[in-house]
Amino acid sequence: MNPRVTLAIATRVLTQLRRDHRTLAMLLVLPCLLQALLWWVFQDTPLVFDRIGPALLAIFPFFVMFLVTSVTTLRERSSGTLERLFTMPMGRLDFLLGYALAFGAVAAVQASFAAGVAIGLLDLDIRGAAGLLVVVGVADAVLGTALGLFVSAFARTEFQAVQFLPAIVVPQILLCGLLVPRDRLPRALEVVADLLPLSYAVDAMEQLATSTRSGEVWRDVAIVAGFAVAALALGAATLRRRTD
Repeated sequence: MNPRVTLAIATRVLTQLRRDHRTLAMLLVLPCLLQALLWWVFQDTPLVFDRIGPALLAIFPFFVMFLVTSVTTLRERSSGTLERLFTMPMGRLDFLLGYALAFGAVAAVQASFAAGVAIGLLDLDIRGAAGLLVVVGVADAVLGTALGLFVSAFARTEFQAVQFLPAIVVPQILLCGLLVPRDRLPRALEVVADLLPLSYAVDAMEQLATSTRSGEVWRDVAIVAGFAVAALALGAATLRRRTD
């Protein structure tokens, strides 16, 4: 791994995002709008929004980053850009870490915006440190980025990349505790939920919403980061230079 190459890849991705206003709006504005929409839906039952709001702060970065990264990486491969990049002194891990670094930076801004809207405008009750909301959001977004990079190796078209959403993302949303607390799920589903990384991101957000203690939050962040590292390693092993 070459840090200079990794930084160059991250700079290139950030430059592309800055020029792509629609993708940038999807990354930064869409999570805030979705939160506002749900707040509006539950305006007459604010306790419901207070319960699901922290989980949404974990789900939206994961969902959006997975979608954008999987499609973008496939586009780079199918257009031949990735193959040309690999003619330079660049390894697969440099490429993956560069993407993770770039989207991690975007995630920090995204998490700051989302947390600011939720707490400042939508009156979401958070007892823990607001800064930790950003830390969890970044870890969650990097996880989505890593999984998006990994699954893009198995898709030939952008439509196939999107098809991984119901297979990889939707089950985690259903089992993470957003709809039903995990300890109230059937035992088999509870075991599955305990093996999914998004569950720990949601746990961290809910811990911040209900307590000022940060020990369990850092534990959950470490677990999410571990899953992200594992996904990046798998992505490095399976990344293809071009689409056949």
